Amino acid sequence: MKRRDFFNVIAGSSVLWALPAQAKLPSVGFMGNSTAVLEANLVDAFRDGLRELGYEEGRNIVIEYRWAEGDYDRFPELVAELIAAKVDVIVTAGTPAALAVKKATSTVPLVMVAVGDPVGTGLVSNLARPGGNLTGLSSVAPDLEGKRLDILHQIVPKLSRVAVFFNSLNPFHAISIKNAQSAAQHMGITLQPHDIREAEDLDGAFAAIRNDRPDALLILADRVFLHNRKRMMEFAEEQRLPNVNAYKELVEAGGLISYGPSYEDMHKRAAIYVDKILKGANPADLPVEQPAKFTFIINLKVAKTLGLVVPPSLLALADDVIE
Repeated sequence: MKRRDFFNVIAGSSVLWALPAQAKLPSVGFMGNSTAVLEANLVDAFRDGLRELGYEEGRNIVIEYRWAEGDYDRFPELVAELIAAKVDVIVTAGTPAALAVKKATSTVPLVMVAVGDPVGTGLVSNLARPGGNLTGLSSVAPDLEGKRLDILHQIVPKLSRVAVFFNSLNPFHAISIKNAQSAAQHMGITLQPHDIREAEDLDGAFAAIRNDRPDALLILADRVFLHNRKRMMEFAEEQRLPNVNAYKELVEAGGLISYGPSYEDMHKRAAIYVDKILKGANPADLPVEQPAKFTFIINLKVAKTLGLVVPPSLLALADDVIE
């Protein structure tokens, strides 16, 4: 070997010796209930939260995305994929998804978002010290269904019969239906519940509504409804059916009103939990937050189409009015 080539080899080796082994970037598994398109606003809010804490996707953090496409039966498979990918923490929204993660692992930390009554559904032992590998943000607030029905009643004064879409696969809906029934009884309203576990169940519910002719529709908070919002709101428009929803996305798709916690705000705050866990915090010691920010949206265009007059007092309270 020539002297110059020898020194080139030594120099190259020195460079290699000087390079440290590349550290594994922290990774987050984001398991969405529907699709990337339908949950784009929630993912963007989560990314914004991460950016504010100094994380940039692809540079110093990796996000593994999985999408259930509105099919809760896919949760076990998607959770297994995230565990196999060795993510450091999983983020997911809703009670069914959080329960699927809890069933699958007791070691991978979970930041749950927008879960209803995490204590009552068995996700955590208590809000202050959740225990186990779960923490995050709850969407439960006192009498949400009663408030939604009250808003609807103010816009539709002669309200007497209300169809309700719920999902019996969502453990929290047993509590929500009880709360709705209690509020409805107080207002002299009869509820007509329809169990929607998957998109195919909508056909039967639509047929029943066409036959029963209720005065309005109440849609509980569930990702199956978020995923199928376009189809449901087209039906409500066709039937001239006033409706109150948990998600603003349903109002943006043609619904009348929505009232509930800000899901975007909760997804942004989920980044704070992820940051703490990646820095060594134990999920068991991180208190579960209750919602602090609520959003009230009115679609005035739909109200006018239905011939409804929205009281000025309600308009004054709205965070956004679609005209």
